[in-house]
Amino acid sequence: MFKSVLFVCLGNICRSPLAEGAFRAEVAGLKLPVVTDSAGTAAYHIDEKPDPRAIATAKRNGVDISTLRGRQVKVADFTRFDHIVAMDADNLANLKRIMPADATAKLSLMLDWAGRKGESVQDPYYGDDDGFNITWADVVEASKGLADHLANEA
Repeated sequence: MFKSVLFVCLGNICRSPLAEGAFRAEVAGLKLPVVTDSAGTAAYHIDEKPDPRAIATAKRNGVDISTLRGRQVKVADFTRFDHIVAMDADNLANLKRIMPADATAKLSLMLDWAGRKGESVQDPYYGDDDGFNITWADVVEASKGLADHLANEA
C-alpha cells in the first residue's frame, strides 16, 4: 500500500524541498512506494523553484530538487497525506492551528524521526552555504528514520 508524506517549512524553498529530496532518495533506495510533496505554511514563494543554494546542496549529494515548486499547505493536505512532517515547532503549531476536525494525517517534527525529539531543522535561508550543508545532513538523518518507520508500519 502506498504511503504519502508532506514536508512543511515556512516558505517551501529551503528546508522542506531539501527534506522531500532527501526522503525521495531514501525511499527509492529501499524501493518503498511513497508519494511525497512539500509545502510552506506561508504564501511567500508560490510556484518558485527552491533556493539556488538548496538546489546546489541537493545536487552535490546526488539529488535533483530543481523541478520542485513552492506551494502553500492546503486544508485538503490533512486528508490527502498519511504524514505531515514540519521542520520546526512554529510550523508544527501553525499546522495544528489550521488542521481540520476530519484530519487523518499524523503530524510530527522532522528531527523526531532522527531520535531528536522536539528539535528544529535549522533554517539556512539567511546564512551561508554551510547552513545548507547542516540542514541537508539533518534531513538525511531524519529521512532514514521516517523511511524505516514507513517500511515497518502495518
